[in-house]
Amino acid sequence: MRRLIVLNIMSSTLLGLSSACATAQIGQSGGAAEAGVLPRQWTPAGPKCMEVPEWQVHEYNEDFYLLRQSGCTDYEKPFIFLFFGKDKAMLLDTGSRHGNLAPTLHRVVTNWLTRKGRTSIALIVVHTHSHSDHTAGDAEVQAIKDPAMPITLVPAELEATKKLYGIQHWPEDIGQIDLGGRILDVIPIPGHNAVGVAIYDRNTAILFTGDSLYPGRLYIQDFGAFQASTERMIRFTQGKPVAHVLGNHIEETVTPFVDYPVGTIYQPKEHQLDLSRGALLELEDGLVSLHGKPARLALRDFTIWPVGPEFPTSAAEKAAFVQREHDQTRQMWSQPQ
Repeated sequence: MRRLIVLNIMSSTLLGLSSACATAQIGQSGGAAEAGVLPRQWTPAGPKCMEVPEWQVHEYNEDFYLLRQSGCTDYEKPFIFLFFGKDKAMLLDTGSRHGNLAPTLHRVVTNWLTRKGRTSIALIVVHTHSHSDHTAGDAEVQAIKDPAMPITLVPAELEATKKLYGIQHWPEDIGQIDLGGRILDVIPIPGHNAVGVAIYDRNTAILFTGDSLYPGRLYIQDFGAFQASTERMIRFTQGKPVAHVLGNHIEETVTPFVDYPVGTIYQPKEHQLDLSRGALLELEDGLVSLHGKPARLALRDFTIWPVGPEFPTSAAEKAAFVQREHDQTRQMWSQPQ
């Protein structure tokens, strides 16, 4: 069995190696998935925060965009994702505190309309889960009043999520949303958060895993639910092309097994954002190896990190975070390189 897992990891890793220019081999109807490009490295938050924009916008292709909040606004540095279909657009998450997302979002949608020769498109705003570093921008997005982009915001709540995606039996059912020529499959993945979902974009063959899988610390609230959700993503993607697995953060360095400490603003040598489906299999293997007993486990590109009353943050860890946040905020205008 382990030999089969290793072979699956190898084959899936080969699918995800092209981070600079990725094209899936097979699309949703048997043809080529939409080609797209990911940056080799994201613009770091510094060394001089005066020079860094609040959001970095990257065009994967002309109908899909990645936006990253600067660490100069919040050390969380979350990613959000913007999809365009023929009938509707969808924004996945709204960022963390101090993000000031509205001007950048409005500019990207307006530019897309100009590029397409259109006058308007409806925008649905949804979330990977309910934590504040992915929902803090909700109010300012809702405050955008432009008839060219009427906005419907769906709160990160269980009943609203089930209704939007047509999920009757949570978390077993797979939901969907159709943007017009662009179907997104929705996989419930509680464990990190009770209303967590993963999104599979059939057009690009990209799997979006929220905070449940990314290069960094995978904080687990409910270990059993998290493992079941990981297995659910593996089953769903079996036999499907997966060009990339994209999560919401980067906390890992380019050095295997080494992450940036919590609260780090400036990450000039960070890991690439994209992982492969093989990372899902590696995560599952790591979870299984713990035999149902949650514990921290460092793997090459991420760390299994249970949280909760059984795993309290030590006084030393809290003190180190407070000091790090103080020092880095003070140095943000000219950070050590």
